[in-house]
Amino acid sequence: MESMQTKVFSNKVTNLCQGHKITKIPSHRTKTLAFPVKGSSTKLVLHQNDLSAPQNLVYRSQRKHDIATRALSSAEPCVIDKFDPDEVHSITKQERIGVLLLNLGGPETLNDVQPFLYNLFADPDIIRLPRLFKFLQKPLAQLISLLRAPKSKEAYASIGGGSPLLRITNEQAEALKEALEEKKLHANIYVGMRYWHPFTEEAINQIKKDHISKLVVLPLYPQFSISTSGSSISVLNNIFREDGYFEGLPISIIESWYQRDGYIQSMADLIQKELLSFSNSEEVMIFFSAHGVPVSYVEDAGDPYRDQMEDCISLIMCELKSRGVKNSHVLAYQSRVGPVQWLKPYTDEKIVELGQNGVKSLLAVPISFVSEHIETLEEIDMEYKELALESGIENWGRVPALNCTSSFISDLANLVIEALPTASAVARSRNDNNCTDDSETDATQYAVKMLFGSVIAFFLLLFPKLISFFKNSLF
Repeated sequence: MESMQTKVFSNKVTNLCQGHKITKIPSHRTKTLAFPVKGSSTKLVLHQNDLSAPQNLVYRSQRKHDIATRALSSAEPCVIDKFDPDEVHSITKQERIGVLLLNLGGPETLNDVQPFLYNLFADPDIIRLPRLFKFLQKPLAQLISLLRAPKSKEAYASIGGGSPLLRITNEQAEALKEALEEKKLHANIYVGMRYWHPFTEEAINQIKKDHISKLVVLPLYPQFSISTSGSSISVLNNIFREDGYFEGLPISIIESWYQRDGYIQSMADLIQKELLSFSNSEEVMIFFSAHGVPVSYVEDAGDPYRDQMEDCISLIMCELKSRGVKNSHVLAYQSRVGPVQWLKPYTDEKIVELGQNGVKSLLAVPISFVSEHIETLEEIDMEYKELALESGIENWGRVPALNCTSSFISDLANLVIEALPTASAVARSRNDNNCTDDSETDATQYAVKMLFGSVIAFFLLLFPKLISFFKNSLF
């Protein structure tokens, strides 16, 4: 070999290759030392934990699809070509950054509707049963999904036969990746849906395959709620505590971001643009419609959703007023289900009230959503528009969801960059007794639970009046 040869011993870590110092590479599991071999696709990787035992040193060929390892004895020196220290330094600066986007998910076909609804209502953060009745969670979800499926299928059929949420979220992921590249940050972007494919667990599996060394979790819900961001984050925290891969992995979880200037300004831009489509723009009522949650979430469970939503609206209106937009506004809550009380005022009732009070022009603003989906395309664009026109409102408009608006995506990229330094390790759970096993591995227990659900369903079928009550009150 023509180039200079150097003997490397494990106890001479800082004096390798004739005085060139090898800088440590950050790793969430094991500190490593690495440098390239000239004229080869291989790199020498020394694991810090093995430095005190030369016989355990490993030489790893880091070709794309091949990791070959062999033990080196203390008597066998490594032969390495001379290398550029700047090149090594650049390697040490490289990390595998991952960004996990969380969203609700939606059925892609009409056949997906009923199982999607089952996943939704089987979530204990959506239907919060008393502890005594937790065993009814899945049977009740099965019953509700079966009863709601026909009406939901009609709604999805009216917008093309499925939800566009996954397509739009994938587009946002790609746009975010490009925005981060422009800001000199390379990151892998993953999409994890709560109630339909690709599930959060699927995204986690890909993150592990890609050997991500630092992770930012970004829910695509501007405001935090137990039933949205909270539910997805709860699933993630369970995975992080139980999966050894995530032990010590730096993770930053962004719970809400509604107060960011970039988001507020992007929303104000869309509202201001849509106001110009009205002939009498100064007379238009700005109607913010947010996804509702049960009052008990806020008053009993401490959900900050209502406070964050009201604060968000205030910030947007302040931004609009700074631009000379002085329209009046109102906030209401949509999409309630079940007989319990939800946050008020309700969107449908408020629309009727405004029509009766003489409001003639209404601009609907979907404020909980950054992507078009069933609640914007069908519930707002069809149901509420029809209700508004029937109630005496003559001019109707709707602000589009942010989707891939460039200013919005750019601000998300800034948010990710700002979150990276705050990433910290998640402690792994060591006590299996403290963990709740939802896997239903006990077949007997699962059968008993489903039997209860079947009995309930059969009982309701025998009494049509009860079915009517469930349809009218729950659905």
